[in-house]
Amino acid sequence: MNLQASHKTGTPKSPAGIRLGIVRGITYGMFGEPDSFVPESRKLGGALVRVYVYWGQVEPEPGRFDWTVVDALLDQLDPAAETWVTVCSSSPWATRQPTGFLPSSPAKNVDQYGRFVRQLVDRCQGRVEYWQCNNEPSNTGLLWAGTAAEYVEQLTVFHQAVRAGDPAAAVVLGGCGYDVLASEDGSAAREFFDHVLAHGQDAFDLFSVHLYGAPHAIPDQVAQVRAMMRRHDYERPVVAGEYNGPTLFEFPEAQQALEQTMMAAFTADSADTHSAAAGEEEAAEPPDRRTMRALYAQAPQLPPQLQMFLEDCPPELAAKRDRINQRQIVTRNILALAEGLTRTACWNLAPEIPNYSDRFNLMGFLFGKLALMDYEGRQLTRHRPAAHTFALLADHLHGATAVHRLDAGHGHDGQPVFAFEVQREGHDPVHVLWTGGDVFTGEDQPPTPVHWPWPHPTAHAVDAYGARQRIECDGTMAHLTLSVTPLFVSTSPHS
Repeated sequence: MNLQASHKTGTPKSPAGIRLGIVRGITYGMFGEPDSFVPESRKLGGALVRVYVYWGQVEPEPGRFDWTVVDALLDQLDPAAETWVTVCSSSPWATRQPTGFLPSSPAKNVDQYGRFVRQLVDRCQGRVEYWQCNNEPSNTGLLWAGTAAEYVEQLTVFHQAVRAGDPAAAVVLGGCGYDVLASEDGSAAREFFDHVLAHGQDAFDLFSVHLYGAPHAIPDQVAQVRAMMRRHDYERPVVAGEYNGPTLFEFPEAQQALEQTMMAAFTADSADTHSAAAGEEEAAEPPDRRTMRALYAQAPQLPPQLQMFLEDCPPELAAKRDRINQRQIVTRNILALAEGLTRTACWNLAPEIPNYSDRFNLMGFLFGKLALMDYEGRQLTRHRPAAHTFALLADHLHGATAVHRLDAGHGHDGQPVFAFEVQREGHDPVHVLWTGGDVFTGEDQPPTPVHWPWPHPTAHAVDAYGARQRIECDGTMAHLTLSVTPLFVSTSPHS
């Protein structure tokens, strides 16, 4: 990592080079022994790993430290990979809202919180490049049980402790999520971040944004967060602490069907919501689980864009969701990197708990299929299709120093052509190209023939699924066909 220029002398530069990262999840070592995940991430090409640590895990009682989870992380770190630790102020005894998990809340005693952070940073001294103070604090009630002013106070203490323990490490602002980016000016989430940016500008080095929603909205999302900082006359480098897709945010018809089902579950009397045969346990379930039961009960009638998120959906829909996921692993990264980001972290590596399944868990329904890997028994060995695409992308971006968008115009069908050049140290550049189109049905459209400037004697093309594609070149132009599926074009074949 190389963060140049101090806050006093100018805007820090983004961390040097380009690194693709992977988030382990939010409960590492919480529901069982902390398992191996860094080697698994590295095998996929992950050059950065992000992991959560909770105050209550490390200091279960005042002054008594349990380093089991922290040492399990340190024991598997690879010097070739950077490490990002999200520290959540969740504690059964030290925080205003007692809990071992989420939401995090303000410390009862900020000096005590500072001592905890300093002890944690000292334990990891020189081995963690990025320290993050909680996650998505504007998502109040769910992830942070406090005010913006309380977050700034805690962020300031956090920053001081990290600086004292490891001056070379960077402090990351709690992630700016979809709750902010999808809301209008003046919303509670935007006002939260505006207060943090106004009063906490000297307490962080990197601004973390979470890139969900429509992939092609990423340039605008990055522009939004930069504008939020410039409103207060400064700017910090932006990194992507999370991204992935597809999510329901991208499908209005799916969102509408879910909202209708959820509204019924939240408002209807249990006598109207459940049949006479429903058991007492089912009738007593919270509305989110009743929502999920209702979705599964009417699954064949749901829009296919919603069905594909359900477990055991029709195989053709499961395969389509996988293909969308594979495409977006590429498009989200390339679009973010072209906006000047140099660090991205994919959500997420694997399920939180091995071999655990609960089809009526709403959060699992929304995000469970985004995991890159899965367990076989107790071993994290199964690669989902998106894992292969992540590895393919990492291979093509090896040695990358910058990504630039190229002017490519439109295809014969009027759809925009998206084209990018990946500059790589010591190697010829790689071009990444695809066309616009509907996220769900776009793959069914005929491919677009393109004559692409290519001043090299050879050309090789492989798509986001790893399939070789036909390409001809004459030393000045490459002749190929494009679709919504990203295509890598290079002078030499990649694995």
